[in-house]
Amino acid sequence: MSLTLDALRRHALARSLFAPITLAQAIERLGFVQADPLRAPARAQDLTLRHRVVDYCAGDLERAYPQLDIEEDFFVNYGFLPRAHHALMHPRTARRRWGKPTWAKAQAVLEFVRERGSAHPREVDAHFNHGKVRNWFGGSSNASTELLDGMHYRGLLRVARRDSGVRVYAAREPWPEHGDRKSCQARMDALVDLVVAKYAPLPAATLGQLVYFLRAAAPQWARDRPRALAHAKSRLAGARIEGVDWFWPAGEDPAAAPHDVDDDRAWLLAPFDPVVWDRRRFELFWGWRYRFEAYTPAAKRVLGHYALPLLWRERVVGWATVAVRDGRLQPAVGFAGPRITDPAFARAVDDELHRLHRFLALAPFSAAGPAGAAAARAGDARCVGSPC
Repeated sequence: MSLTLDALRRHALARSLFAPITLAQAIERLGFVQADPLRAPARAQDLTLRHRVVDYCAGDLERAYPQLDIEEDFFVNYGFLPRAHHALMHPRTARRRWGKPTWAKAQAVLEFVRERGSAHPREVDAHFNHGKVRNWFGGSSNASTELLDGMHYRGLLRVARRDSGVRVYAAREPWPEHGDRKSCQARMDALVDLVVAKYAPLPAATLGQLVYFLRAAAPQWARDRPRALAHAKSRLAGARIEGVDWFWPAGEDPAAAPHDVDDDRAWLLAPFDPVVWDRRRFELFWGWRYRFEAYTPAAKRVLGHYALPLLWRERVVGWATVAVRDGRLQPAVGFAGPRITDPAFARAVDDELHRLHRFLALAPFSAAGPAGAAAARAGDARCVGSPC
């Protein structure tokens, strides 16, 4: 029996939306959790973890971080990953080289941080008064903040904790040398395996894109990326389905995998959730184009400022934008196709909004509930591509 796209989609959901476990176990199983500073209604890392961690509340990752065996750093994007995975990328040689003056400033800051044990960027700026620099998007930033970011990226500093969302840094001991060529290739292969395990099953084009994105994780091995991609394709499982080549970890059988995702549950997913992250795969699986429009001018938005894809019965049937006003959820649901009138859908959305309400630790509901059912069936619904 040939593998179908439906079976592959079910496998993708089942392997990513696993039954909730502890925070440490979830990060280990995911391998990497992408971070984003926007709160709409919570940060992306919290929205991702709430489905996968028992009794998770917004901010739990930041609160628990100092006690967890994890690090903040760049991988294919910026986020959180286990220290064993983090060590695969270091010592990291940045693509942008520093001159002697910058290295001298970095050494002085490193000694300052070591003496204090940890340092907030504000403390570094007050002590050194590095001034201002132009940042990557054309604005102005504190030079001390830019220097600390660069030191963190190069592995001189680590994030010890966050104070009100701001990274507080501690010094890191020097990294051991990379080792011989064979050892470096093995580490690059391990990084590729991490991204495959996180986002599989993957179209071939996305696999190539992710291996390219590893330039942020390990720029020192940029020339090894073609070999790593070819080696990955030779050892991964895969199939050609409806004209597209797909890859997933060897040993997994999408056709035989149990379907563990609750059909009757609605899931509001973060824009960077593993189920959603690959826009190419998203469109192949669900037949419509999802857009992250937080940085799109308001007049050009189609889905909204921070649209959360809405999964129900194995299909991403639409999205919701969820604001919090006066301690209350203000949801609005849109549909990728015809508006869904099934009462089971309205109940499922209501239940999901109750879960979101608890996750955000908002005030108790009134008798009227969170207005999820109304949002799912009334006039605040919108449709894309089909009449409502």
